[in-house]
Amino acid sequence: MHRRPPAPLLLTAAGGTLIAADRTVNRRAVDRPALQHAGTVRPPGRFGAYRRIFAAPGSAAFTAGSLLSRAPMGMFGVSLIIMIATTRGSYALAGAVAAAGLAATAVLAPLIARLTDRYGQARVALPATVWSVTACLALLLCVRYDAPSWTLFATYTAKSTTPNTGGMARARWAHLYRDDPAARHVANSFEQVADEFCYLLGPVLAAFLCTALFPEAGMLVANVLLLAGVLLFIAQRGTEPPAAGRPATRTGSLLRVPGLPALLAVFFCTGVIFGTLEVTTIAFADARGHASAAGVVLALQAAGSGAAGLLYGLYRPTGPATTRFAAAVAAMAALMTLPLLARDLPTLAGCLFLAGCATAPTMVNGMTLVQSLAPPNRLNEGMTVAVTGILAGISAGAALAGTAAERFPAGTGFWLPAAAGALAAALALRVRPRTRVHA
Repeated sequence: MHRRPPAPLLLTAAGGTLIAADRTVNRRAVDRPALQHAGTVRPPGRFGAYRRIFAAPGSAAFTAGSLLSRAPMGMFGVSLIIMIATTRGSYALAGAVAAAGLAATAVLAPLIARLTDRYGQARVALPATVWSVTACLALLLCVRYDAPSWTLFATYTAKSTTPNTGGMARARWAHLYRDDPAARHVANSFEQVADEFCYLLGPVLAAFLCTALFPEAGMLVANVLLLAGVLLFIAQRGTEPPAAGRPATRTGSLLRVPGLPALLAVFFCTGVIFGTLEVTTIAFADARGHASAAGVVLALQAAGSGAAGLLYGLYRPTGPATTRFAAAVAAMAALMTLPLLARDLPTLAGCLFLAGCATAPTMVNGMTLVQSLAPPNRLNEGMTVAVTGILAGISAGAALAGTAAERFPAGTGFWLPAAAGALAAALALRVRPRTRVHA
């Protein structure tokens, strides 16, 4: 998935978003390392579970590539806003361009993921990335040479073909450890921590580059990292899941998969939580004359989620994944009421750190369920649709919280994430596939 840059940058996250090229892939090279290292006995040491999943050949290399290519996802939004606001003097124009990128991603991301499942990660990710980088370079030229505003919309929406390498990395883990639910749990926990890390540092790096160097610097560096990361990622062919190929019969929508619609609805509500928390936190800080501290306060929420994700990976999951997911969402809903108690920024920072601790278990179990519910030949598509649902929720949440911030006293908007959490908890109880899912 997927996480959130500070408002008003929320809508821009999607601008970055969000195999078998060799059909005779060597099954021995793919399967034996996975099975050899997918035993149920974990090595000694507190973090032995994480060492074990990286014992599979090629796993460290594709993870490095995934991290490099994901770091820009936290940079694109901040870079776009600063770049356009600095050169054109309009936050309204920057927000409109960002919204266009979100709409384009909502349409294109699932299509790119479906092609990835059909033809393989390497065959789709490289041309999609080259197209995205080329479109972004065109955007930079349009900004630099003061091209008409419509060119900004055209080029930024064109770059929305960026592949979801976070989802592709999770698909690789699911393939490597398809017979080891405990290892998949650890891998999904690690991926959630990686997401938090990228979206924690990305905006900071982008803001520094755009302000210390030149307005286009953040976007330029983000594209270099994206291309380098994707090249490294797709070079690890031994861990790439085999392509499903063109289906013999027409496939229906993933929304027809039992349990998946309710799961996607929970992801949407989770996105609403993210979007409303960020906008309301910034409004809360601004009302107290400390708008510049809002980023630090929001970073603590990401830090709480990252720490919880790291520790949650060491927990050996038991029982049905649906039960674990419902419990995690219920905990998230309960903790989202804490910001209502805040009367100053230090208290709010502590509340958001605690609230963030429930995010990682929710996302880990949610992605585990996607891997279990989505057809094996549409795994990339399933996880990308989940991320798209979160992004749509962020957009809706930002709009709701923005309206609340203008019409009501600062802090009133914290009722919105609390309400979205309660709705998510109710929907999580409806994630009931026809067969019980243990993962």
